[in-house]
Amino acid sequence: MSKSQTTPPTAVEQPLWQPSAARIDAAAMTRFRKQAEQRYDLSLPDYAALHAWSVTETADFWDLVWDFCGIVSSEKGDRVLGQATMPGADFFPDARLNFAENLLRRRDTSPALHFNNEGVDQSSLSWACLYDAVSQFAQALRQWGVVPGDRVAAYMPNAPETLIAMLATTSIGAVWSSCSPDFGPAGVLDRFGQIAPKVLIACDGYRYNGKRLPLGENIQQITQALPSLEHVVIVPFIDEPVSGIANAVTWGEACDAFAPDDIVFEQLPFSHPLYIMFSSGTTGAPKCIMHSAGGTLLQQLKEHVLHCDLSEGDTLFYFTTCGWMMWNWLVAGLGAGATLALYDGSPFYPDGNVLFDYADKVKVNVFGTSAKFIDALNKEGLVPRETHDLGSVRAILSTGSPLVEEGFNYVYRAIKPDVQLSSISGGTDIVSCFVLGNPVLPVWRGEIQCKGLGMAVEIWDEDGKALPDGLKSKGKGELVCTKPFPAMPIGFWNDEDGTKYHQAYFNRFPGIWHHGDFAEVTEHGGIIIHGRSDATLNPGGVRIGTAEIYAVVEKMPQVREAIAVGQTWDDDVRVVLFVILTDGEALTEELIATIRKNIRSGASPRHVPTKVIAVADIPRTKSGKITELAVRDVIEGREVKNREALANPEALELYRGLEELEN
Repeated sequence: MSKSQTTPPTAVEQPLWQPSAARIDAAAMTRFRKQAEQRYDLSLPDYAALHAWSVTETADFWDLVWDFCGIVSSEKGDRVLGQATMPGADFFPDARLNFAENLLRRRDTSPALHFNNEGVDQSSLSWACLYDAVSQFAQALRQWGVVPGDRVAAYMPNAPETLIAMLATTSIGAVWSSCSPDFGPAGVLDRFGQIAPKVLIACDGYRYNGKRLPLGENIQQITQALPSLEHVVIVPFIDEPVSGIANAVTWGEACDAFAPDDIVFEQLPFSHPLYIMFSSGTTGAPKCIMHSAGGTLLQQLKEHVLHCDLSEGDTLFYFTTCGWMMWNWLVAGLGAGATLALYDGSPFYPDGNVLFDYADKVKVNVFGTSAKFIDALNKEGLVPRETHDLGSVRAILSTGSPLVEEGFNYVYRAIKPDVQLSSISGGTDIVSCFVLGNPVLPVWRGEIQCKGLGMAVEIWDEDGKALPDGLKSKGKGELVCTKPFPAMPIGFWNDEDGTKYHQAYFNRFPGIWHHGDFAEVTEHGGIIIHGRSDATLNPGGVRIGTAEIYAVVEKMPQVREAIAVGQTWDDDVRVVLFVILTDGEALTEELIATIRKNIRSGASPRHVPTKVIAVADIPRTKSGKITELAVRDVIEGREVKNREALANPEALELYRGLEELEN
């Protein structure tokens, strides 16, 4: 390993990690590039050339992805792209396939998944046993009259039964939707109440931070408020009795009534609905985003096989709940032949080593987590490289919020020096990524490695003009996608004329996907996300990203976490910074001055907050993202429309009526 990989840069910035020539040669990305050259008689000397071809020759690119990833189908058809407009693009319009069939290609005795629930429940399941379990539950669903297009909903942890139920549902062509068990009844009904599920699968309770949390009362409230339900399946996750539920059976009763058999995989159009997923809902009722079976499959396998270099024999882990799109992304790893490492519970119980213990035990190769988890480990002073082997881990993925430079430094200093660190960014809207990692490219401090193949990502200014790449700190703007891609939603539920769908993504720039991220492309071709564009600050009419403030403040030892918002003041906007201090610290005038000085030198004078205020908590969504919009609404005196979308809605009251904001 070169010295530049383990020590801070000196005069000239060096990559934190560089793939070896052997690794580049062996990567699926390299094999794919060579196949593209051979099939289409091209010269594609590097990734930049490959990406440019992938977004110029859209049909040729996705046709090759289909073949390279070995998509299983009863019919592919000759057409790759029928209509090429956004919205309304029509990929593989003549194809017939089944999502679950593509994830259940293997039927051998090697492990398909491992499961860990805070160390209490640990198990593994072979590919053959997974197939049989899916077969049994699919037969139960068919006996209950579930047909293509019906909705099956889950109120479940990230457990094997959840995966089995999803695969059984999608093998029939029914539509899957899920919420994690930390949602209260109102939050669940805000989501499932819109989509009228026929079947609900719910756990009797869950474990978090060493506590058993029964859900019997919640399930009663939810089932009574969903008149569409015909069957309820109770999964005995913590062996807590659940009673008073109409048409309910246990998981065992549902499955044991049938012997394992060959699964009948319904062959359906590429655009057949697969998932209904939900926006965070912090600005109103959650949007019900419909994703297609073919589009989700093709896009996610492209990311797993090419960008993560996943293959048969690898083990993929991502810390997620079933209420976050990363669960839907994780489970598609089965389609690459990889083993899944499922985990449910707190990532800090009994301490911050638990996920690394798990990674060592099951030999995780690709380890996925959040930027906030990495930051929390750093704040705790943990050094996993000194306490764990982690020899199997070749890539660490991070998402949920921008991973700042200090997070990159910490990973290479304290977790593993020789690892590909891939910050990735996309979202529920596309159940995948716009920008992500690449096993054949270097890792630069603070940067996402590249634009995804087939994703025509550009950065536009407010007038809709593309900013040139490579102008670090000068080319910030709106992240857009100028060409169609398969993972675009097929629409929103109960949005018959497509009005809500159009307004969500195509209202700002007609015919162009506007994602709502404030971003820039660097001189290395990497990407930096500076936060959500609807949460950008605008002091003096200049747009700045909140992530730039966090990158400076959250590496200060006195600050555990921060949230910055803009407050309307004197016909302008002033920056207000709220900080959670580390134990034993006080927000003195001296500390405020230090915070401002650091922001001025580390970001810019525009970023310096007018007010710095200490708080005890920061409101966040169920998936752990801080919600600047909700805080801004509170300090501006506006109602927060959907408190149920928050994991800790009580934190909002900490921001209401603050004297510091009245002068």
